Amino acid sequence: MPACEAGLRYGALESPVGRLLVAGDGESLHRIVFPADTRVRERPADWRRDDGAFAETFRQLKAYFAGELDSFDLPLRFAGTAFQNTVWKTLLSIPFGETVSYAALAARIGRPTAYRAVGAANGANPLPVVVPCHRVIGSDRSLTGFGGGIETKRFLLAHEQKVAAP
Repeated sequence: MPACEAGLRYGALESPVGRLLVAGDGESLHRIVFPADTRVRERPADWRRDDGAFAETFRQLKAYFAGELDSFDLPLRFAGTAFQNTVWKTLLSIPFGETVSYAALAARIGRPTAYRAVGAANGANPLPVVVPCHRVIGSDRSLTGFGGGIETKRFLLAHEQKVAAP
């Protein structure tokens, strides 16, 4: 975990995709971790459990999974490189229920040949679901790697398409 994540508060929420671990500093959300996320082996020992600090995050996530919310309004902490932060902020512009390719996302940030770097930044997104990296797919419409697992990505996309359907 990055040094900026030392001493965070954390909480856990049961969801349709498993138990989500959320972490933040009391002012902004830093991380959401899926049960299948292999990038995070275990919670740092200096994190303190404080589910109450995430009441609004939990409310919005529950509303999202219930099909009652299509965008989040939470204070987020982007602590990546300048390139990663640009990609993550651009992910927020992908409409609910829609997908874009890695190449299209690279073009959106003005770096059309950087689709592999965009893919790596997308894969490093510390705030999945809220920052919708699951909405990025291969140019051939294939579902590619996802920290929460391909089944979770498939579930999130199907959930959004069902909710967004007229």
